[in-house]
Amino acid sequence: MRDHIKIVGVLNIIMGSLTAAVGVIALLAMGTIAGFIAASISSVDSSDFRDATGAAPIVAAIGIAVAVFFLLLGLPSIIGGWGLMHFRPWSRVLMVIVSAFHLFHVPLGTALGVYGLWVLLNEESRRILESGGAWFPPAVPGYPPPARI
Repeated sequence: MRDHIKIVGVLNIIMGSLTAAVGVIALLAMGTIAGFIAASISSVDSSDFRDATGAAPIVAAIGIAVAVFFLLLGLPSIIGGWGLMHFRPWSRVLMVIVSAFHLFHVPLGTALGVYGLWVLLNEESRRILESGGAWFPPAVPGYPPPARI
């Protein structure tokens, strides 16, 4: 189960990073559009475009808002994934909540959410994470089988 916990952590870091990357791409795209708007307005001497001078800051503000939204949306997955990889006790509660929200992100988020809930709601995972990674399941008698020489 320790391997499953680490896998869920890595997958959540990847999902959170991709979500944050969407925010950065939106910021770059909207910033580029705002730059083109500002450059095209300043290069034209006609008074027909005076009403459009406020468009560039509005487009830039929308880009910043979208970027901040996606960065904040991806941050809990990254933080929780890091916590799972280091077997931090607080990461289990955070990632159960994040996994529940992943269920609405069809199709990859749904798969990650189901897998995360399956791993994190397991009793063995709870013990591992509450002990900070120090708990190992008790040995099963007769397993592993004795080596035959």
